[in-house]
Amino acid sequence: MKTLDGKSMSAQRATEPVGSALRIAPGFVATTVDDTAGVETTLEAHYLAERGRYVITTITNRAIATDFSEDRLKHTAPQAILRAAIPHCVALLLDDSAQAKWTTVADLTTTDRRIVPLWMAQAVVKRGMKDERWQVIEILYGIAALADLPPVKLIALELDVPERTASDWIQKARAAGWLVGMTSNVGRPAGG
Repeated sequence: MKTLDGKSMSAQRATEPVGSALRIAPGFVATTVDDTAGVETTLEAHYLAERGRYVITTITNRAIATDFSEDRLKHTAPQAILRAAIPHCVALLLDDSAQAKWTTVADLTTTDRRIVPLWMAQAVVKRGMKDERWQVIEILYGIAALADLPPVKLIALELDVPERTASDWIQKARAAGWLVGMTSNVGRPAGG
């Protein structure tokens, strides 16, 4: 993961505020290698505030092996690359202290490919965890919206709740002042 000017992505490179608790990198360059197919894919994406998400501006595929898959070279799966890249571009503060440091969502992401750790997901679904729940909803909603994925489905999957509950929590988080400036046009709208 690199910034648009070729520097390594980090929480300090996430400079653009989104929502009430997140900052994002204005853009990124992500490269992935499919060793089996012998193909390397690089994409460049820029955050467009008017669309509320990252927009891919460049996709480059190149063969890296003599026995590469021509079919794979011709067809790219950019959504999967976006979904993997965006947690590296989103930063948040884990507490409100003066010593708090920004950290990327990728730094929180577990090895089992969850965006939020299982312990956090289990904690925020308990009664009485409203502010913590809304913060996690904002993180997950923000990632989904930035990647042009359905937020309700992502939240339901990550928190292991029914989609109806995820939709209800999105509405309640928005009513509580979270998700400011975040919108998504993907999937079934929350409450609709």
